[in-house]
Amino acid sequence: MYYYIRNTLEPVDKLDLSKKADKFVAVLTSAEWLENKDIFDMGIEMDIDLSAVGATKAEVNYDSLTGTFSIPDREKLSAPCTGFAFALDEKGIVFIDDSGYVGEKIRRITSYKRWTMPSLERFIYDFLEEIVVKDQTILEQVDKELDTIESEILAGSDNDPCQRVNRIRSDLRDLRVHYEQLLDLSQELEENENNFFQKENTRYFHLFTQRVSRLHDLTASLREYSIQIRDLYQSQLDIRQNRIMALLTIITTIFMPLTLIAGWYGMNFKYMPELEFKAAYPITFVVSVAIVIFSLLFFKKKKWL
Repeated sequence: MYYYIRNTLEPVDKLDLSKKADKFVAVLTSAEWLENKDIFDMGIEMDIDLSAVGATKAEVNYDSLTGTFSIPDREKLSAPCTGFAFALDEKGIVFIDDSGYVGEKIRRITSYKRWTMPSLERFIYDFLEEIVVKDQTILEQVDKELDTIESEILAGSDNDPCQRVNRIRSDLRDLRVHYEQLLDLSQELEENENNFFQKENTRYFHLFTQRVSRLHDLTASLREYSIQIRDLYQSQLDIRQNRIMALLTIITTIFMPLTLIAGWYGMNFKYMPELEFKAAYPITFVVSVAIVIFSLLFFKKKKWL
């Protein structure tokens, strides 16, 4: 798949690289790259193993800039990332992709993007924007889910949220790493070490850097929020346990004098006059009830109940 960057991306069957004014975009499979890489004259030897792509990064060469993308699945962040490579110079950019991810993004750009001042820099900016286009919404949904979990905890729900919170924290960690790599890539493009880009157009990369920086900060904030929710749940557990211990302590305290009475008169010594006294049992019963009532009133007054 070949395109010229004009008012939009115009598909062509073949590139004419002698027309230096026409910037191009090429999307090739790894097999097609090995077959056609010489026509791009980028002076590089890229041994493409897309299955080994593990990070988003860029590397400046003498007369080209190469790198890879590792894109998390926004629908399921724990799933394997989509990997593809790229190479660019002042004439255009080549994507090497076996997954179809780049082709889908370019179809989206072609369907709704029209440029008054087309340029390679503007295309790259729009392509990078397509990578993070849904991320603000995703992070807002995560924020709402964390709010819901917090409300459930404060409402005294018995459901253990730790598994949900751990999954969210893991997803946010993956996104944070992804944004850090995108920031490095964007800053490398903005640096324009090989002067592939027009200086006035490097502002596009600066705009993208600012956007990803905001997403990175929001992700870090949400991850900190998830840690606070875990601590909140633990504190609620501690409060429940303290209440249970307080109740057990009160019960034990109430029955201690009763246990003393039972133990005292359970010794059955021969010369215990109370054992022969007819009113001994009702008196002991009344005293025991009075002790329980007094203890309950005392604990109530102290707000321990």
